[in-house]
Amino acid sequence: MAKVRARKDNGLLFLDFYYRGVRCREQTALPDTAENRRRVQSLMSRISKEIKQGMFDYGATFPGSPKAAQFAIPPGATGITVPVTTGGVAAPADPTLPDTPTFSDFSVVWRKEMAPQWRRQHRLSVDAIFDAHLLAEFGDRLVGSITKADVLTFRAKLAELPGRCSPKLSPTTINKAMGLLRQCLTVASERFGTPDPFKGVKRLKGRRPDVKPFSLDEIEQIRTTIRSDYRHYMTCRFFTGMRTGEINGLKWKYVDFDNEVIRIREVFSAGEAEENAKTESSIRDIPMLPMVKDALRQHWEERDPDNEYVFTTREGNPIDAHNFANRIWYPLLRFLGLEKRRPYQTRHTTATLMLASGENPEWIARLMGHTNTQMLFTVYSRYVPNLTRKDGLAFSGLVHGAPINKQDDWAEQALTRLPPDRLRELMARVLETN
Repeated sequence: MAKVRARKDNGLLFLDFYYRGVRCREQTALPDTAENRRRVQSLMSRISKEIKQGMFDYGATFPGSPKAAQFAIPPGATGITVPVTTGGVAAPADPTLPDTPTFSDFSVVWRKEMAPQWRRQHRLSVDAIFDAHLLAEFGDRLVGSITKADVLTFRAKLAELPGRCSPKLSPTTINKAMGLLRQCLTVASERFGTPDPFKGVKRLKGRRPDVKPFSLDEIEQIRTTIRSDYRHYMTCRFFTGMRTGEINGLKWKYVDFDNEVIRIREVFSAGEAEENAKTESSIRDIPMLPMVKDALRQHWEERDPDNEYVFTTREGNPIDAHNFANRIWYPLLRFLGLEKRRPYQTRHTTATLMLASGENPEWIARLMGHTNTQMLFTVYSRYVPNLTRKDGLAFSGLVHGAPINKQDDWAEQALTRLPPDRLRELMARVLETN
C-alpha cells in the first residue's frame, strides 16, 4: 500500500507506492519532520485517490522522474507491447483477441463497481492484495491476454513467498488472492468476450486452523492477572463470544441493562467505527450472563461519562486490536506460561464451553452470529459431549426408556429443548422405523 517513508542515509522523505503494478519511489527534498510528513502524506493521499479513479498522470505529478517516460504511453494505446510471464520478453498482443484494457485499469473499474457491496475493512483488504500481489504480476497485461498458464504460474509464485507466521504463504492466503483475481478476470471475460483463464482452476486444499480454547482455570488466571483496566473487557470477551471488532466498537447505548442484552450494531477496526456488522446474522442481541452483567455494571460505575465507548484505553480511545494483542495479550500469556494464542480464541472459548455444557446449538449459533449450526459442528465437534460416541446407547435409551446418564448426555438434553410438536414429530418417525 502507498506509504510515506524516510531514507536512512539522509533522513529525507520519499513516496513509496504502486502504479500499474510497478513499485514507484519518488524522492523529495524535505527532511523528516511532523509538518513535512503531513504535507507529503497529503500528496500521497491525492495520488492514491487519482490512481483508484484512473485519473493519475505520472508525468504531470513527477515531471523530472525517470519513470515519467515509462508511463507516458497510455496503457490502452494501439501497438502497446505486453510483457509475457515466461522469459521476461515483451510480445505484441494477440490480434485475434478483442481490444481490452490493462489489468491495472480494469481492476480500478471493477473495484469501484464492487465497492457498494463491500464493507470498508474488506475494501482495504482487497486494495492491499491488489497492491502487494496482483498489480505487480498483471498490472500492465491486457486482461484479454492473461491465460490459464499465467494464472497457474502466478499461483506457484505465491506458494513460494514467505508467510507472516510460517515459512510459506498458507493455502488460505493464496486462495484469498486467487479468489479476487478470479472474480476480476471472470467479469472481464464476460464483458469483453475473452476466454475465462480460470476455467478448471481449483482452490488449494487447506487445513482448517486448530481451535485452541482456554480452560476455565486458564480463563481465571488471565482475568485475575491482567491489568485491572482490562479485567472487565476480558470477562466480556470470554463469556459473550463477541468478535474483536464488535467488542472494541461496543457503545454504552447498545448495553441494555433493563432487558439484560448487548446489542451488536457497530464494529471498530483499522482505526474507524463502522455501523454495519460483518454479516446480516452478525447484527444480533447477546443475552448478558450473570458474570457479564456484573462486569458491565462495575464498568459503568467507573466509566468516563463523556465517552460513548464501553471499553477504551487509558487515553479514552477505542481499543486498537493490534496494540492490545502486542502490548497486553501476548506478554500476559508469556508471563503466565500459556501457549501463544490469538485473542480471537476467546470467541472459540465461548462456543466450546457452551457446547460442552449442553446448551442448545441453535441458541449458541444465534449468540455467536452464525447463520446456522453448521459452523458449530464443523469447527467445534470434538468439544460436544458424546458427539464422537458410536455405540448409539444414548438414542436407544431415549426410545426404549433405558436409563441415561443425565450428567453428561448432550443428545438427551438437546432433545428436551425441542418444541413439543417438533419432539412428537421426531418420535413418530422413530416409532415408524422400529
